Amino acid sequence: MKEMVRMRILGLIFDPNMNNTVIVLLDPEGERVLPIWIGVMEGNAIALGMEKVPTPRPMTHDLLKNMLEEFKVEVEKVVVTELKEDTFYALIYLKVNGEEVQVDSRPSDAIALAVRTEAPIYCTEEVLKVAEDLGILKEKKDVEGSSEFDRWLKELGPDVFGKYKM
Repeated sequence: MKEMVRMRILGLIFDPNMNNTVIVLLDPEGERVLPIWIGVMEGNAIALGMEKVPTPRPMTHDLLKNMLEEFKVEVEKVVVTELKEDTFYALIYLKVNGEEVQVDSRPSDAIALAVRTEAPIYCTEEVLKVAEDLGILKEKKDVEGSSEFDRWLKELGPDVFGKYKM
């Protein structure tokens, strides 16, 4: 099994000029930051889940969560598994009747489901290594909320990472 690193969502950044969103994942132990460019709708779905915003009717990821709960399926974790040909890939690990099942997913959908089910988010060490080799992985040298780190996040742009997508 590939070595996995527990990640957490550091934040979402909306880029109105490019009409997309960046989800920034943080490895709290190694202080590595992994940005993944996603669509605006996907970013909104993650934000709604993170903020636990009630909607009048279930949104797609809420519906999926409700269906999984109804069928007594547990979301064990989600994992960003690969970065190939400029695209990130993910798996959703489910527990179905005591058996582990892996479902292919876009990272944005996997993360949107994870925030709703409070499942942990992981990234393979391999993805972090590839991202580092390609220059899209940054090490967080300062504490969160510092002006240096805030400036780095604001300077992220598609010209730096734009070809990497969900």
